[in-house]
Amino acid sequence: MAGRIRSSGPSPDYGKVTSAAELGRLVRRKRKETGALQDSAAAMCGVGTKFLSQLENGKETAELGKVLQVLKGLGLELYLFPRSANPLKGR
Repeated sequence: MAGRIRSSGPSPDYGKVTSAAELGRLVRRKRKETGALQDSAAAMCGVGTKFLSQLENGKETAELGKVLQVLKGLGLELYLFPRSANPLKGR
């Protein structure tokens, strides 16, 4: 894959994340949707293959800065808001 990750429409399974395992599963899903192998996706995100593997496997202590790098590199975004203002409520 040459420098750019393909993006398809959002999956209905994306949304609220309540654990490192869920985040890892969604990161893996997005990477596979793009057709990227772990090593090329890791390189494009500026992290090591070992880190990406651990993240995809739900490592609880993954470094936040690197997690955010991977999310950005894969075209994912992270939003935080109070539970009382949950825009996904009722979906």
